[in-house]
Formats: sequence, structure tokens, C-alpha cells
Amino acid sequence: MNPIPEIDFRQARFITSAPDIRHLPRNEGVEIAFAGRSNAGKSSALNAITGQKQLARTSKTPGRTQLINLFSLADPRHCLVDLPGYGFAKVPLEMKEKWQASLTEYLEKRESLCGLVVLMDIRHPFKDIDQDLIFWAVESGLPVLAILTKADKLKSGARKATVLQCKEAALAFGGDVTVMALSVLKGLGITEVRRHLAGWLSQVDADPEAEDEPQHEE
Repeated sequence: MNPIPEIDFRQARFITSAPDIRHLPRNEGVEIAFAGRSNAGKSSALNAITGQKQLARTSKTPGRTQLINLFSLADPRHCLVDLPGYGFAKVPLEMKEKWQASLTEYLEKRESLCGLVVLMDIRHPFKDIDQDLIFWAVESGLPVLAILTKADKLKSGARKATVLQCKEAALAFGGDVTVMALSVLKGLGITEVRRHLAGWLSQVDADPEAEDEPQHEE
């Protein structure tokens, strides 16, 4: 097995925000998308993975990510995408539906997408909406990394038990679904997550046809 190339996620930089995919750069290179319920700590996780406190905007009010936010890594062909949060946000229904439409359109039509990170509060994993998203990704042939955030909220024994239960539950999805725990506060799991994401990017780089073919069905 070839070693996974080192990718310095700390070099991530903001590129653009867009209300929909028509306002994003052209489908070039590869993108890893981050999705999650609005109270799952998605922006905090992105900041921890990239080692930057303000790369993704965080707020005490869930649901502040209203646009598709694009960040490039050291290799400009490699990008991370912060998608609008779903589910929990206390916002007008019309606004929530607009976010959902933007998220759905990106997932279904963005050909640069090479992997999906689904973030869930470790105390409330695999809600129905999370499962729907993971099933969709598996059916579309995308690898999924299910990150259990706020892992410091559970004691070590309970955390390990929950991770094990979630790994067993993930088997029901089929496909390539990996489960990892993450604590931004304690720094738990950050190195492992970075290594996993680097593996995705290196696999795509190694496949000369990967950028020429859609990564999933429309």
C-alpha cells in the first residue's frame, strides 16, 4: 500500500461564497463537502481540521451557514466545501427551504465532489435526515466520513461505546462509510480525520480519469 501524501490543511484559504452552484467556479479539480445538522458543530470542526480559528464562521446561533462556502488547499485543485446546515435552524420556513434547495442542488449536480463528510453530535447520531444523506451518498458511489462531533461531551468509556455502536450501525448503509469521533475542545481525532481526507484526495489524484467523469449520478 502506497503511503498517503501529506496534505497541509492549515493552508486552506477562503475562495468564495455562493447561493447556488451556478455562482461557484467551474467543475475543476476535486472537492470534499461538509454537511450536517445546524447544531452539529460543522464550522467549528472545519476550523479545527484546518487549524484556523476563523476560516469557517461560527456562531452560538445554529444555522448561520446560509451559503455554499468554498476553500482551497495548497494545491488549488483541492477544495473543501462548507454546505448550508440542515434541520435544526430556527429560521423562517422560506429561508430554510432555500438553503435545502441549494444543498440538494450541489450534492446532485456538482461533478467535482469526491467525498462527503457528515457531521453529527455524538450524543444524537444518525438522525433520519443524516441517514437519508448517507444513503444518498452511498447510492451515488461517494465515500462518506461520518464525524461524531463534541466527543468531549461523553466520558471515555461512553465515547468508545458510542463510536463502536455507530460503526456497527454504519454497516447497514453499505458502501464506503467510515465513522470517527472528533473533539474540537480536546483536539481528539483531528489528525485521524486529516489523514482520512488526504487519502480521498490522493486516490482521486492517482486516477487520471477521476476528473473527467462525474463522481455520482444526477
